[in-house]
Amino acid sequence: MTTSQPLIGVIEDEPKLAALMHDYLLQAGYQAHAIHDGAAAVAWIKEAQPTLLLLDIMLPGKDGLAILKEVRTFSTLPVIMVTARVEEIDRLLGLELGADDYICKPFSPREVVARVKAVLRRLNPDPAVAQRLQLDSDRFEASLDGHLLPLTRTEFQLLLRLSSHPGHVYSRDKLLDTLYDDHRVVSTRTVDSHVKNLRRKLTEAVSGCDPVKSIYGVGYKWEL
Repeated sequence: MTTSQPLIGVIEDEPKLAALMHDYLLQAGYQAHAIHDGAAAVAWIKEAQPTLLLLDIMLPGKDGLAILKEVRTFSTLPVIMVTARVEEIDRLLGLELGADDYICKPFSPREVVARVKAVLRRLNPDPAVAQRLQLDSDRFEASLDGHLLPLTRTEFQLLLRLSSHPGHVYSRDKLLDTLYDDHRVVSTRTVDSHVKNLRRKLTEAVSGCDPVKSIYGVGYKWEL
């Protein structure tokens, strides 16, 4: 294994789970290093300078939230939090702590690898892919493969949210929060209507292109 491969730090106190995540990351072509004690995490991060961190919240020695807060004083290292504490999610993804994503336990190792790939792809996008979709937030204008998309402001906001985090599945409720920040009462089926219109305009612009994927019973994600 060469040093050019991204190094993923796995800060997880359950040895079997850490070993499983470690093995799946190796199979996906990453380097991986597991640490089971939160107290040792920051020193290792400073020394090893990993590419991305998978950080559990519940850790001995020092919990994951304290580790993340300290890491953010010296590094913009992408961090995916691993948590069974759903009530912490808003804090994790907010500006207060600055996590890049989260995974809720229980999860599949394949989901972990997919989330790692998605975060790294978002932070270091493939230039060929980045050029396909162009977004101008000041003008609420979007183009795909050079074709201007005639989007409403709401459709633009939907596209912006989905495409900013490829592979991440957004629930209808979460998308509603993005589209309507004035707390109006709107049915979640309104999201389906906006998605339908967005898909139509994408496929009309580029024949056969449908990067908005439906996840049955959950919501939508972007894959381009």
